[in-house]
Amino acid sequence: MQPESLMLNKLIILYILNHVNFPLTNSQLTDLILDKEYASYFNIQQSLSDLVEDAYIRMDTVRSDSLYKITESGRETLSFFLTAISPAIREEIDEYLLEKEYTLREEVSLPSEYFEGKKGEFITRLRVIEGGSAIFELNLSVPSKEEAEIICRNWKNASSELYEYVLGKLLRI
Repeated sequence: MQPESLMLNKLIILYILNHVNFPLTNSQLTDLILDKEYASYFNIQQSLSDLVEDAYIRMDTVRSDSLYKITESGRETLSFFLTAISPAIREEIDEYLLEKEYTLREEVSLPSEYFEGKKGEFITRLRVIEGGSAIFELNLSVPSKEEAEIICRNWKNASSELYEYVLGKLLRI
């Protein structure tokens, strides 16, 4: 790969992450970049790895998802090289993010995970994330891995109703 292409891939990733105020998963970034045919899968992964190594982006792992967020150093670097990304590419990305923002945000704002606890029980950890902080967290102990998986799968659809119910019950005097 040409150094200019690799640099452009990295700048595109920085541009995307700079235009959302929540982390994006590896698959969300990859899908966007592949959909627009800006880079190949392997070049995207190499660029992400390089950006993390150079501390331009931060990667956190939740369950099996890698979540990426731009750092201050990444923002500064992007500001110096923003014009290297063509206005047409920036416009395409802006339109995509505007159209998909709610879906992208929802995918990362309702994380669920489970792990094995004591005596073979499984603990599910269900959260609502807003502005990078958990505004609601529910931990449940269940007797089997299958039940933990079902709870995690159903969290996205049930989270809003459960949050409203718990908040309503706790605010009653």
